[in-house]
Amino acid sequence: QVQLVESGGGLVQAGGSLRLSCSASEIHFGSDAMGWFRQGPGKDRELVAGITWSLGTTYYTDSVKGRFTISRDNGRNTVYLQMNSLKPENTDIYTCAAGPNIYEYRYWGEGTQVTVAS
Repeated sequence: QVQLVESGGGLVQAGGSLRLSCSASEIHFGSDAMGWFRQGPGKDRELVAGITWSLGTTYYTDSVKGRFTISRDNGRNTVYLQMNSLKPENTDIYTCAAGPNIYEYRYWGEGTQVTVAS
């Protein structure tokens, strides 16, 4: 089972930046994708950004395009979410996930709190 450990959450003022990190215990061929989710107001978590280990293909939800950047370091089994120009509405718990592709996840971290003050 893939273990995911997140870090980098915290409190920041509106307009500021944070970088979230997620380290995976292993990269398996069946878990090619890593993603960052937010809890959101509904019952289901929302995919914010995703990336593949193999080709570096990325996905972003429309609300963060141009502000957030997802990247990966294959040698360190680590993915990052650089969050710039943060807004109060970005406040949430962000959870790292792994799965076979950008649209399908099955392993989950514990989550890290991001709070943006107005």
